Amino acid sequence: MTDLATPARAVAAPRPRRHASPMRRKQNATAYLLVAPFVLIFVLFLVTPLVYAGYLSLFRERLVGGTAFVGLENYTRALADPSFLSGVGRMTVFLLVQVPVMLGMALLFALLLDAGVLYLQRFIRLGIFVPYAVPGVVAALMWGYLYGPDFGPAAQIAEKVGASAPPFLSSDWMLFSIMNIVTWEFVGYNMIIIYAALRAIPAELYDAASVDGAGPVRTAWSIKIPAVRPALLLTLIFSVIGTFQLFNEPNLLATIAPNVIGVDYTPNLYAYNLSFINRDLNYAAAIAFLLGFVIMTVSYVVQLSAQRKERKERAR
Repeated sequence: MTDLATPARAVAAPRPRRHASPMRRKQNATAYLLVAPFVLIFVLFLVTPLVYAGYLSLFRERLVGGTAFVGLENYTRALADPSFLSGVGRMTVFLLVQVPVMLGMALLFALLLDAGVLYLQRFIRLGIFVPYAVPGVVAALMWGYLYGPDFGPAAQIAEKVGASAPPFLSSDWMLFSIMNIVTWEFVGYNMIIIYAALRAIPAELYDAASVDGAGPVRTAWSIKIPAVRPALLLTLIFSVIGTFQLFNEPNLLATIAPNVIGVDYTPNLYAYNLSFINRDLNYAAAIAFLLGFVIMTVSYVVQLSAQRKERKERAR
């Protein structure tokens, strides 16, 4: 006899386990097969070297006793190394001076091309981008010839007019000479990124600005530049990474100005000389890891500052 006071309990039937269909399993296997080459190359050429470099940075070659585990001793040594610190400081100056100039020029060229106020736009766009297609080694060699105090065109012209050769390769001007080379190489690359972002802006925004009576300058300031901020942030992060990884230009210019560019002119050049000239692989690995940490920190600060500024503007 059923007790009416007892509430009936509904017992949920267990759900049948779904098995993937043969077609689904075949699709998953195909996807994994297509991704496998990239994963294999990524692990072999990026993850494995990083792990091995991290392992090397924890050891040190001693004159007596051979290789010994020293923990973080190489890192503490690097933080007190004047050569490493001076290279980081030099690249910080490079970042604060060269990157704003380069990105400002890239933004200006992109705005002019997007506005359609230039003649022969395709030719101009290609002409600005072509230096990026020139390998960095070739660009450094070419500019090294132009900077040459004895054989360069500027020196030859100065000699003909009876003036002294421009001090492009002097200790006071060398950093600015390298800035000029890097700017010449990468303005076109950054311009293409910004120009692509400009072309993606909806035309309705321009129509609304035209109805409100905004001119080209006002439209660029109020619509175009805010719309391409993500592209500007991307180019800024790329520039931060490239600045602290600077190697080709100072390494090649050191052959014609050895008294100005030393083995520690940039952190990347310093790590290279430690590894391949001094054969101090363990300390070079620690320098490389610290340099990567500096790049990561600066990139994070840049991105965080941009996000905070965007949030404040949205809150207004």
